[in-house]
Amino acid sequence: MTIRAVVRGVGHYLPDRVVPNSEFEALVETSDEWIRSRSGIERRHFAAPGQTTADLGTRAAQAALADAGLTPEDVDAIIVATSTADFTFPSCATMIQSGLGMTRGFAFDVQAVCAGFAFALTTANALILAGQAKRVLVIGAETFSRLMDWTDRGTCVLFGDGAGALLLEAQTGTGTNADRGILATDLNSDGRYKDILHVDGGTSTGKTGHLRMEGKEVFRHAIEKLAETAHAALDKAGLTPGDVDWIVPHQANIRIIEGTAKKMQVSMDKVIVTVQDHGNTSAASIPLALSVGKARGQLREGDLVVTEAIGGGLAWGSVVLRW
Repeated sequence: MTIRAVVRGVGHYLPDRVVPNSEFEALVETSDEWIRSRSGIERRHFAAPGQTTADLGTRAAQAALADAGLTPEDVDAIIVATSTADFTFPSCATMIQSGLGMTRGFAFDVQAVCAGFAFALTTANALILAGQAKRVLVIGAETFSRLMDWTDRGTCVLFGDGAGALLLEAQTGTGTNADRGILATDLNSDGRYKDILHVDGGTSTGKTGHLRMEGKEVFRHAIEKLAETAHAALDKAGLTPGDVDWIVPHQANIRIIEGTAKKMQVSMDKVIVTVQDHGNTSAASIPLALSVGKARGQLREGDLVVTEAIGGGLAWGSVVLRW
């Protein structure tokens, strides 16, 4: 008997405020055409004043629970991937636990920036395989609009706010790669590259800081590392890119998404893309795209899905799962 962490439900939430590219023309020297041509982004959502990351994550979690036909009392653990938690402490996960009215189990955050959801999924999978939890809510939630330098046109136009959630459940599999659930994961990090993507502040520095990015350097690392981690996870599962039904990548930039698919020799027809509607929502982007993909009718039970992401750290990783 083999235990697998199987996706039981999925959901997402986006703030009401939609921000088109044209809105940035009054802030920085840019245009809708400039933003679209360099990123593929057409619009994004911004959280309302007073609306927090935990608020977004709670709504996404509720959607995933509804999709699964379960209640908060059916959940053993919550893992939240975020770089924009409400407080230094307690964790955003415990805020969501409270927001759901859940008084049992345990909750904690994972911080690996845009790669955070891959790290959180891997952690949830390990908990389930170890028998520490039967059902785990894995949430990516961000309010990156709160970290923007509104004078930096290279970054402020790229990011948005949102949340997505998966409910993973322990189920019995055959032990083959035909099983539903998480089949393999691959995680990596290299702190030597901190300066190319970081926030220049934090609790111990005494200031909040703003997001700083060397776009060309990030782009150069992204395609190579994303393709490598996806191949590594597929190899662990005994699979090849030819077996893949869908790539659901971190939604950072359409050129990175296209470049990674090309390097993996996978057609863009097999890539779920939401970056045009949501911008870069960091750790929220993969679960958000999974939820949208299911709502569109793209993801079907039994499909082989590869998710991959890279973020500040640098940190990068991938997860291979059968839907």
